[in-house]
Amino acid sequence: MHQPDMQARTSLYYDYQLFPFVCPPELKGKVNRHPVAIVGAGPIGLLCALNLAQQGVASVVLESEAQVSMGSRAIVFTRRSMEILQQAGVAERMLEKALPWRCGNSFYQGKRVFRMEAPHREDDRFEPLNNLQQQYLEQYLLEQAAASPLVEVRWASKVVTVSQDQEGVLLGMDTPEGEYQLQADWLIAADGARSHVRKALGLRMTGSSYSGNFVIADIRIDLDLPTERLAFFDPVWNRGNTVLMHREPEGIWRIDYQLPEGETAEQALSTDSLHERINAQLAMMGITADWEMDWCSVYSARAMTLDNYRHGRVLFCGDAAHLLPIFGVRGANTGLQDAQNLSWKLAMVVKQQAGATLLDSYSAERVAAAREIIDEAGKSTRFMTPPSRGYRLLRDAVLSLSLKETFVGPLFHWRTSRAHDYRQSLLTLPDQPGFVRGPEPGAPLLNMRLREDYLLDYTGNRFNLLLFSDNNTVPETIQRQLDELNEQGLSMGIILLSPSVTDSSVTGNLTLLSDEQLRCRHAYGAQDGSVYLVRPDHHVSARWIEGTDIAFSDILEQLLATKLGVMA
Repeated sequence: MHQPDMQARTSLYYDYQLFPFVCPPELKGKVNRHPVAIVGAGPIGLLCALNLAQQGVASVVLESEAQVSMGSRAIVFTRRSMEILQQAGVAERMLEKALPWRCGNSFYQGKRVFRMEAPHREDDRFEPLNNLQQQYLEQYLLEQAAASPLVEVRWASKVVTVSQDQEGVLLGMDTPEGEYQLQADWLIAADGARSHVRKALGLRMTGSSYSGNFVIADIRIDLDLPTERLAFFDPVWNRGNTVLMHREPEGIWRIDYQLPEGETAEQALSTDSLHERINAQLAMMGITADWEMDWCSVYSARAMTLDNYRHGRVLFCGDAAHLLPIFGVRGANTGLQDAQNLSWKLAMVVKQQAGATLLDSYSAERVAAAREIIDEAGKSTRFMTPPSRGYRLLRDAVLSLSLKETFVGPLFHWRTSRAHDYRQSLLTLPDQPGFVRGPEPGAPLLNMRLREDYLLDYTGNRFNLLLFSDNNTVPETIQRQLDELNEQGLSMGIILLSPSVTDSSVTGNLTLLSDEQLRCRHAYGAQDGSVYLVRPDHHVSARWIEGTDIAFSDILEQLLATKLGVMA
């Protein structure tokens, strides 16, 4: 019988809670069939469950452990991730503790040789980057899930076997009280880098594993330094290697440092080794303050992905689907985009509002994004940890030049995680003439500050028509189509932006927003009568400079079923 660790993890700053195992109905002989089973109660699995629940789809989340993750792990969440987490209802809670920041600094031989400042508009609700330890995010997502009758989390529940047919998935479960079988129509594998589901299906990732290991160490120390990324190249105590530092909430600092070739994880994590190296890093910075160790681990940089994220009725998400170097905060942030993309599509398939081939677009869009990230991350990783003598010579030449020449500074840029577009997707229509600016089809929406709130506060988790109008009236042709779609069970709203609207209001599926200065219209390159068709994950499917006579219902039917069915 599966026996997870039932001793609460210790931490200098986080109070770990043990979640009890609750005997499921299947162990009592009852046969249940779940619409969706999700393996993994980390941020990606929980976000999938919450997004499905918003679409009215129930799920059961299966977690082999009995507590949230140990250590900081993912600590930096991008603006795009915060927008995604706002949609799930936890962004405000995160902002209460997270440390926002914009700038990153690179140092060589005691001199700052490059300073990166992430772009930030006055219309952005969230800062470009936000530091918060992963266990807090998991806690907030769990609290949100506990408030939903459509999300069930089963702790201490280990998946041991996976099989499927054309009708569904059968999981063999092991628990502290015995084994049982769980039936589901669909399975989301969000069980991380060592995914048991991936191994059970005999799947392998393709890509690269980079030479060199890094130690991650969370220490508690009182430092009067701003919340900015610090990167030290070729420090005197760790020649040829790289050290990264991030400030975290609760007085915690994350230190990542590269290990010499050939050193084992056991050697690197010994008390003497940790103290010697962390003290050396602090001494190099002129810091003499006392510190305490909270958590430490060893990782290696890998840039790998499955070639397909859909295998029958099993869908892979997050680290179960791809492994990405942490340079540029790509891991969790990429997984959150996966979850947002997958959830609305799976919900539509479960509710029989779209053909199952819609799920192939999830795989196509997110595999393409992963491959883009792997290409970008490879450049950062080869600079951080050169894989050969040739790369090291090139990197060292850049470091040397950086002391005198500013033009090499951008080579230090770590190409941070970004929101990917789906321009080549089957769900994206060709752009229409007439637009000179604004998000193109495939790109995510551009958030805009309104009077007291923001545009993305009103998108929900549904399709929307973003309509620009000189008055606050929806054209009859559009309203009729909207009514028909909602009668068919497809949740779709109209967000009307008009200078004639004085106060924001929501009535049913109609949202009226004030654009009295025409700032939104200008940012979107729109005019009176322009329309954007927006997916539930905020990405633009199509736009028309004059869209009041467009047959939106036919386009949606084509995108969600016929077109994909023909081309799958």
